[in-house]
Amino acid sequence: MTDFQKKYQDYRSFFEGELKHFCAEMNHQPPVLTESMRYSLLSGGKRVRPVLFFGTLSRFGADYTSETGLALALECIHTYSLIHDDLPAMDNDDFRRGNPSNHRVFGEANAILAGDALLSEAMRLLLKESGRSAAHLRAAQYLADAAGADGMIAGQSADLLFTGTAGGEEELGFIYAHKTGKLITAPIVMAAMLGGGDVQAAENFGQALGSLFQLTDDILDEKGESAKMGKTLGKDAAEEKLTCVKVYGMKRAEVLADQTAAKCHSLLDALGGDEFLSCMIELVRERDN
Repeated sequence: MTDFQKKYQDYRSFFEGELKHFCAEMNHQPPVLTESMRYSLLSGGKRVRPVLFFGTLSRFGADYTSETGLALALECIHTYSLIHDDLPAMDNDDFRRGNPSNHRVFGEANAILAGDALLSEAMRLLLKESGRSAAHLRAAQYLADAAGADGMIAGQSADLLFTGTAGGEEELGFIYAHKTGKLITAPIVMAAMLGGGDVQAAENFGQALGSLFQLTDDILDEKGESAKMGKTLGKDAAEEKLTCVKVYGMKRAEVLADQTAAKCHSLLDALGGDEFLSCMIELVRERDN
């Protein structure tokens, strides 16, 4: 096991323990609400966003084990977005992280409510954490903005709007920057705020990493394996989604992904460099799930 793999496992294992404790304390009524929330939160996944948050905190010399609340809020927002994204009215996907989607297990109405509840839980956590310091307030505000109408939601709306259209590079860039980029950028910027790092440099790096993440996601939808990805593949082309493969073609999309990875490394250098985050770039570029 490499040093990077060990650190990733350590961050992920710590977060999984905190998440299980968080879920165990849930006792919402009726019980189906708690069950549906737990189902999606505990359904696995790479926990990329909490790991990015913890890794960047460590880069700036901050104690990641003291920032569980913000990490949980981040994962609650991400998980709610996946539940809603899988709904028939959105991407209509029956599988997520290798398991049946929330609406396939609990029904569409309960899935909507589970997503709503997770977003509300995230806001409750952010309010609680914001009282700890001025830096925590800034970090909480940044995540709330990243998840909102000028952030991830704007990207999801644009993704629906430009499905089946002749949208091009500009529209694709907006979707990348918002739908995926905002929640990849947020943990990096939040960590910089808490650790006294260069916030603008952190944001620049996060935005590039978010673009790389979505580039590889689009590529894998065309050439990946459903068993590894844990979701239905080939749907982007079938539904005429606006993707990098549709705009540029597969060969050019692969080149663009390599160029974006190189840009990430350059922007990480501007942030002061970090071996763990450098390996995260390569993990995102080379991933098969």
